[in-house]
Amino acid sequence: MAGFEALLFDLDGTLLDTAKDLVQSGHAIREAMAMAPLSDVRVLSFVGKGAERFVHRLLTDDLDGDAKPDAYAQGMDRFVSVYEQYNGCWAKPFEGVIEGLERLHAAKVPMAVVTNKAQSFTEALLERSNLSQYFQFAIGGDALAHKKPHPQPLLEAASRLGVSTSSVWMLGDSANDAQAARAAGMRVFLLPYGYREGVALEHIPCDGIVQSIDAFAQWTLQSSYRSKTPHGVGGAGINPALGSDA
Repeated sequence: MAGFEALLFDLDGTLLDTAKDLVQSGHAIREAMAMAPLSDVRVLSFVGKGAERFVHRLLTDDLDGDAKPDAYAQGMDRFVSVYEQYNGCWAKPFEGVIEGLERLHAAKVPMAVVTNKAQSFTEALLERSNLSQYFQFAIGGDALAHKKPHPQPLLEAASRLGVSTSSVWMLGDSANDAQAARAAGMRVFLLPYGYREGVALEHIPCDGIVQSIDAFAQWTLQSSYRSKTPHGVGGAGINPALGSDA
């Protein structure tokens, strides 16, 4: 496993716990459209594929469902209106995020965010949570033709950072992140928390499970994984990949 020159991070469920922002938005949409309420857990399971799929899933109560065009248009309009108010209201960094980003930033590691959240919401959330200072840029889910799990946004990020894809590592929490990274030729490490659309962590092929961003930062920087070829995955807070096919 080669070392890295730059890092990419998912946003929701990786850096920030935005569950309440998203769940409250979902409840507000269904209430406004006179639909029966769903559990918080069910609404949160709809998160991961961007706003469009979130609204379709919310209106159909089905991960693969497609709402009727008129209902979808109404639901999306409502989502934009509600989420502009709720975006970042309850969001907070997961444990170890700030400490880890501080370590990586001090070590001058180039970093960017790649998320399926819309660009405008992404930039507003990063500013509101005081995380934008750590990243060179962010690529939102509507910034390009494709979003994760397609590799395009990760490939675009590597290009903007001026590094080869093989020297970029991705940190995320879901199959979207893992599939996109693998397709882009990047290593991918997952956090044990986050939002995975109901998919168990052990069923997602990856290169390792990191207990926190800070544990990852300490592991990579102390082990000099940034500039050398390591001899395996290990160290405090790091577990061998669960279900890895590497």
